[in-house]
Amino acid sequence: MFTEMKLSAWSTGVRSKLSLPLRVELWNGEHVDLSSDPPRVTIRVPKPASLRYLLSPTLYNLGRAYVEGALEIRGRAADMIRIGSELAAAEGKAERRSNPLRLLSPHTRQKDAEAIRYHYDVSNDFYAAWLDPNMVYSCAYFENGDEDLASAQVKKIDHILRKIDVRPGQSLLDIGCGWGALAIRAAREFGARCVGITLSENQAALARERVAQAGLDQQVEIRLQDYRDLTGQFDRITSVGMFEHVGVQHLPEYFSKIDSLLAPGGVVMNHGITTTDVAHRSTPYGGGEFIDQYVFPQGELAHLSAVIKAMQQGGLEVRDVENLRRHYARTCALWTENFESHFDTIGRLTDARRQRIWHVYLAGCAYAFAHDWISLYQIVGAKAGEDPAQMPWSRRYMYP
Repeated sequence: MFTEMKLSAWSTGVRSKLSLPLRVELWNGEHVDLSSDPPRVTIRVPKPASLRYLLSPTLYNLGRAYVEGALEIRGRAADMIRIGSELAAAEGKAERRSNPLRLLSPHTRQKDAEAIRYHYDVSNDFYAAWLDPNMVYSCAYFENGDEDLASAQVKKIDHILRKIDVRPGQSLLDIGCGWGALAIRAAREFGARCVGITLSENQAALARERVAQAGLDQQVEIRLQDYRDLTGQFDRITSVGMFEHVGVQHLPEYFSKIDSLLAPGGVVMNHGITTTDVAHRSTPYGGGEFIDQYVFPQGELAHLSAVIKAMQQGGLEVRDVENLRRHYARTCALWTENFESHFDTIGRLTDARRQRIWHVYLAGCAYAFAHDWISLYQIVGAKAGEDPAQMPWSRRYMYP
């Protein structure tokens, strides 16, 4: 009885602030609607002990309860995230927090490799079920806004390669090459000689297969290698969706390594997610804590200002910065749609717990980008102090 009274008081308080298309079903068959509109999301509380997650509705608590099966949540993930965020906002849970666990888990080669394997080595078939055919797992580029995902991902790769002005015969290093899409296109369409590196064995294996299928064995090499172990020099360097794994404190070292690998007159592009919080704290409502625990162990987001500072500390001059935040919001929304369209197939490719993690993670990222909690920047740089006469006078070369 006391539990039902607490729920009644909570629902009355929520309805006084919000009208949410949410139904809460109890273990005894009763239910509570938080709006006169038909419910778009249903939360089933299977036992009284599970009610505590709902009565303290941060995104971390709700996400954890969903993933671990303490709450059963039905509905589209985008609706789950929106309703969860509004519940958390009504409770005043918007503070961003620092993550003390990061101080206890240094970015060693072993730790970073374990984190990469945890995230990327689910299975190649798992990713293929909801990514585009080229399996590009980073922000797409919607030049006109009406492109499908596959077209927007090709445009993103071309946008990057044009920004760094890749020319035939040049050497290109792709740090965090994924399944090889950028290296393959740079070789096939731009005539570059490419080296792609990854810490994921699954990615490396499939990327090598795709290089062979494209007949590019003489132009593209895929290595299972840590960026810290690289040697040599390259005319062009790309890092797409990788530096989020480096650690904020290690960014100057990371960019210094890139500087050492960049040939005189070379150009580098860093494409990565940033936080909009200048203190590098997690996203609000506990969303960051959820991602730290369940999705990206060892992941850290820096503010744009810290990235630019670290590039300068690493010996690089920033030459161009472009914000693609809304492009990533759309990319994640399309990934979420694909994920839900192939939900049964994905359920056969992984366990139910991991499926639930990814279900809310992708939608949560779409929401976070759309609401400016996180952002995405492409930053073009070169060795600091080089003759600026080597640079084009305008950005026109990027947009043929």
